[in-house]
Amino acid sequence: MKKKIELLAPGGDVDSIKAAILAGANAVFCGLDKFNARNRATNITFDNLQGILRLAHKHSCEVFLTLNIIVVESEIPALITLLNKLINTSIDGVIVQDFGMFYLLSNYFKGLKTHASTQLTTHNKGQVQFLSQLAATRVNLSRELNINEIKNLTSIGHKNNVLSEVFVHGSYCLSFSGICYMSSVHGGKSGNRGRCSQPCRDKYETIDAGKDYPLNLKDNSAYFDLEELNNAGVDSLKIEGRIKEFEYVYTVVNSWKKQIDSFYNHNRLINDNSDLHKVFNRDFSNAFLKGEINKNMFIDNPMSNSIQHLSDVNIYSTDEQRKDAQIKLHEEKEETRTFVKNEINQFDIEKAPLTLTVSGKCGAPLKIEVKTTETSFVVLSEINLVDVGKEALTHKMLLKRLKSLNDTEYYIDELEIENLESDLYLPFKELTSIKRRLLFILNNSKEFVDPIDVPALKKQSREKIPPTLSVLISSQNDLQICNNPATELYFQIPNSFNNKLDEFVDLFSKNRN
Repeated sequence: MKKKIELLAPGGDVDSIKAAILAGANAVFCGLDKFNARNRATNITFDNLQGILRLAHKHSCEVFLTLNIIVVESEIPALITLLNKLINTSIDGVIVQDFGMFYLLSNYFKGLKTHASTQLTTHNKGQVQFLSQLAATRVNLSRELNINEIKNLTSIGHKNNVLSEVFVHGSYCLSFSGICYMSSVHGGKSGNRGRCSQPCRDKYETIDAGKDYPLNLKDNSAYFDLEELNNAGVDSLKIEGRIKEFEYVYTVVNSWKKQIDSFYNHNRLINDNSDLHKVFNRDFSNAFLKGEINKNMFIDNPMSNSIQHLSDVNIYSTDEQRKDAQIKLHEEKEETRTFVKNEINQFDIEKAPLTLTVSGKCGAPLKIEVKTTETSFVVLSEINLVDVGKEALTHKMLLKRLKSLNDTEYYIDELEIENLESDLYLPFKELTSIKRRLLFILNNSKEFVDPIDVPALKKQSREKIPPTLSVLISSQNDLQICNNPATELYFQIPNSFNNKLDEFVDLFSKNRN
């Protein structure tokens, strides 16, 4: 039986994530309001994330969090605080670009699976092997690669316990992902900090070929290339679009889900991609995948090509026919939007309530009975309650000691202590042990990880080092420019020796400095 390929969907906001789940995505990638490369997306809060995890896992859908920007030093404390929270969630992976973050994850947060972001521009064997050493469990391969290159790197990845992920639908970048500085130079908005202004989509002076948008690429779509991607061993198909709205996400994911099911269940591909043309697109190209890089990859219009595609396919004889088709398409999109909205409104991402019933008497164990909407369980202290200690077990004290339960997919809705005798005590160490056991059960038998402090740089030596001057010269006439022994003298080797190699050997032999 063929190993079924993963369908990975974008989630720029809560509704888009719900739409992806509704359409049958196997996984969704989304970002918080910090540390992700799509600042223009609505993104989600940490509390949203907990409810999303519960909803997604209920529907057999994994969730990957994008932490895929280059991090500056001032952000490290906030990053560590976030990672301390994430390590104790059921998140399925984090998507990373910054090598410093790879270091933090592989050394201090080993429980988090790490995915190498598209921003790392992974396109050769050495990169895959290097990322494996950094504990990456999967890499998103550069969207500029052709199918043979993808197959080769996927094979290398599998030999190094690294899965491959390939973009199959959505916007192309004109420049290589992750090493594009157009937006930074153009308007001071760094794409590697999540603020790409997409200057490649802008209108420029009309070129000789009559184009007003000479840098504007068509969208990527490998819809008809599923068999080749499967044969290449690719593990995950990634749809781009965290800035797109929920009906777009639903339509694209639903189309791809049907294609995948048809291929695996009936051994044939769907040859109709008309639904993909009904949502935002700049027309489609699979030129990178095919290795056919040419001018046909470009389109002189950055806006949606849906209406133009309708006209090209149907060849309307009158403007009235064209207008009627536009109205029909608009009505169909509104029907889809209404249907999806009604369906996702039934998806609840609120955290689940917990009812904690605490009971006990002196000389007996403390008993905490936990009830959720789905199950119930009991945890007992390993030592007995006593009538002397530092702080009595009150309602306020127990809420304070158990507050970290609120950082899970649950929250403490009720805490009942009517059956707990007054003025009883347990050591703080035992209360911590109880809390960890509660968290272990609530987090699907995942051990709780204690928070770490921000790793501190070692103090630098205060030894005073005398300053030196370095001078670079490129002519023998400048050899005597500085005879000070504290000066470091460098010579610029020419691009070509032009049969003067012996002269340079003699030059360096006579001038050891």
